[in-house]
Amino acid sequence: MSERLSVRKTYKLYIGGAFPRSESGRSYVVTGAKGEFLANASKASRKDVRDAVTAARKAFPGWSAATAYNRGQILYRIAEMLEGRRSQFVSEVAEADGVSGKKAGELVDAAVDRLVWYAGWSDKISSLRGSSNPVAGPYFNLSTPEPTGVVGIVAPPMGPLFGLVSVIAPVIVTGNTCVVIASERAPLPSITLAEVLATSDLPGGVVNILTGSSAEMAPWLAGHMDVNGIDLTGADAELAQKCEELAAENLKRVLRPNGKTDWAADPGTGRMTAFLETKTVWHPIGI
Repeated sequence: MSERLSVRKTYKLYIGGAFPRSESGRSYVVTGAKGEFLANASKASRKDVRDAVTAARKAFPGWSAATAYNRGQILYRIAEMLEGRRSQFVSEVAEADGVSGKKAGELVDAAVDRLVWYAGWSDKISSLRGSSNPVAGPYFNLSTPEPTGVVGIVAPPMGPLFGLVSVIAPVIVTGNTCVVIASERAPLPSITLAEVLATSDLPGGVVNILTGSSAEMAPWLAGHMDVNGIDLTGADAELAQKCEELAAENLKRVLRPNGKTDWAADPGTGRMTAFLETKTVWHPIGI
């Protein structure tokens, strides 16, 4: 019996809950840490960026209106499903980063734990950021956090799963939707994560994942007038500066890259609060 040839897969984009090819028809070769062929991945265009933003905007009203408890349940369900496909993620992380199976397993477990951690914050962040403000008059003055809207994310090139989860989870747990530019170097864990998202309870469009060149796509995302914030964690200094200048034109919230992030450290609440707005309401006492 002749040796069987493996099926060479072309990974697609994840937009609006579906898996389309890039409208440009482009793809690129993804290789492992040792240079071996792994797969082909779609190379997204600026049209794909616009389509992803449209999908994120369409999903925003329903996702932001969901209860914090419900959003936490959904993140926990994603964690369950990610753990259910642990062996596949371990294999992809090991190939991408050139680490041992044991180390890859630790990184996958850390990603699962990070999702559970953020799920627990879903119904607590409003208590941390909200307040009842003392005022000189017969009024209640209450401040509450609300999601910013559509957030663009340039995912970190290293940590293709753990880092990816660590930038997506804090954005969506607070009610935002997002468009993510995956690691160009190692996009396979991001699309496998998209398959998990597509079969979980997460509504289509809440997370949209694009593969390809971050240098090509990020400026279009930063300059898009219907994007409310952008996380530049995965951008190099030159790209980050360019994106900040474009984002300033429509007053986007910008989370700047901060050197080499230690994803294993306590994440704190900074990534959640970076894309929250504060709404303050005055109400007369006794009415």
